[in-house]
Amino acid sequence: MPKNKKSARSKSPSKRAERKPSNPQLAAQSAEAGNRKINVVAEAPELGPSQPATTEAPKPTPEKQEKQEKSAPEKQEKPTNLHETPKKENRDERKATFADVAKGNVDDDSNGHSPDAERSFGSEGTADETLVDGFDVDKPESTTVKSMDDDEYPRLSLAAFGRRNSHRYGWKAGGIRFAPLQVPFSRRLQTGAVLFHGLSILTFVSIFFFLAAIPFTWPLLVPYLIHLSLSSVASDGNLKYRSEWLRSRYIWRLFADYYPAELHKTHDLPPTRKYIFGYHPHGIISHGAFAAFATNALGFDEQFPGITNSLLTLDNNFRIPLYRDYILAMGVRSVSKESIWNTLSKGGRNGEGMGRAVTIVVGGARESLEAQPGTLRLILKGRKGFIKMALRTGADLVPVLGFGENDLYDQLSPKTHPWVHNFQMFVLRVFKFTLPALHGRGILNYDVGMMPYRRPLNIVVGKPIKVTTPPSAQPSQEEIDRLHELYIAELQKIWDTYKDQFAPERKAELQFIA
Repeated sequence: MPKNKKSARSKSPSKRAERKPSNPQLAAQSAEAGNRKINVVAEAPELGPSQPATTEAPKPTPEKQEKQEKSAPEKQEKPTNLHETPKKENRDERKATFADVAKGNVDDDSNGHSPDAERSFGSEGTADETLVDGFDVDKPESTTVKSMDDDEYPRLSLAAFGRRNSHRYGWKAGGIRFAPLQVPFSRRLQTGAVLFHGLSILTFVSIFFFLAAIPFTWPLLVPYLIHLSLSSVASDGNLKYRSEWLRSRYIWRLFADYYPAELHKTHDLPPTRKYIFGYHPHGIISHGAFAAFATNALGFDEQFPGITNSLLTLDNNFRIPLYRDYILAMGVRSVSKESIWNTLSKGGRNGEGMGRAVTIVVGGARESLEAQPGTLRLILKGRKGFIKMALRTGADLVPVLGFGENDLYDQLSPKTHPWVHNFQMFVLRVFKFTLPALHGRGILNYDVGMMPYRRPLNIVVGKPIKVTTPPSAQPSQEEIDRLHELYIAELQKIWDTYKDQFAPERKAELQFIA
């Protein structure tokens, strides 16, 4: 028995591993190879499951292991996670197009702002980090804003959503695509918010006539109508009827998410100045101007703190019962010269309009007849009244371009239907409003109806143009023309900078037709 035990011990693998070779040089090489093998095995747990080795490395003694740890370099290359899919190369390729958006206008290292600067494309300074229209936005681009003295425009983020599910439909009949039944309830709420805005005039007029038909309420409407005909609250510059509570309701967030709409800030606007915002284009109903400047759904108050902006509309809208009170509470005012003067010369921080702003849809009803998807034809060459008001009040001019405003509806083209266009122009000359021959989508279908299409709206607020001359009641024609040319040039610059980003499917370039 002792002899058998001794034979078994001599054949044990551990004993064989400890036996020293007769050649000392061979022993040194073997030890060095074992050390290298130990280093690889030590890193294996960080890389993932280790692969089975073909040969087993000898286990070092504690003295050798301590010596190896001391001799190892302090800084080693960071191991790679085998379970992580490498995508940096693909991301760089996808962002190549994005980087060309502001080529020649924006330098990657020219903004000079800290990484913690406020981002300018959402009400909270954040965006949905998703892959949109071929651009990977999970890594923030340079979205820091510029000062009002900087001539360049920064990069802007794409809208958080795009043309979503417009190609998906539940069933089709007679060439009309109907919405599927499995539409999220939030999208139904968005449709309801847009429908309410589109039918707001009809809704409030219907309520008025309903009250007039009740014997107990119609006597109360008589003094109301007298007050309505004599009131000048829409143009007296007093903003006491403005309701920030109403402007911040959740229904307007639903309204903006329908398209969706995004407000993009490019330059800081100090609240120590007053401003005239010029919104382009008019579109059919100016949905973008309403979302950005008549509500706080897009975060105007957060992006431009200290500035009270009032969207301006036709004075006739303030003669409609009940609807007039609704738009006054939304901060909307008359577009008359008296209204602009009073708003920008009264109230504010210093009692002279400091920190106030008005937004004018410069093209007006005439420009709405030029609204065609994929085009941007502006009526601006002969519109100099707002330039004159800027010189009279000392307000800086801020060009605003609403990318996608003309894409919300289809309209008969003046080239293919000239007789329709001539009739529209006749109505415009006689009644001072127009009747666009339009169609959009429906509530439950994608092809027929009066609802706007779900297409993204990107409202870009450009660089303010300072009015350096003192306010004058009668500015010279040279001053008006000079400021008008600067305004057109700045508007063109906004288009050239962001057209590839926000209008990639355009059919034509920006045109100033009148």
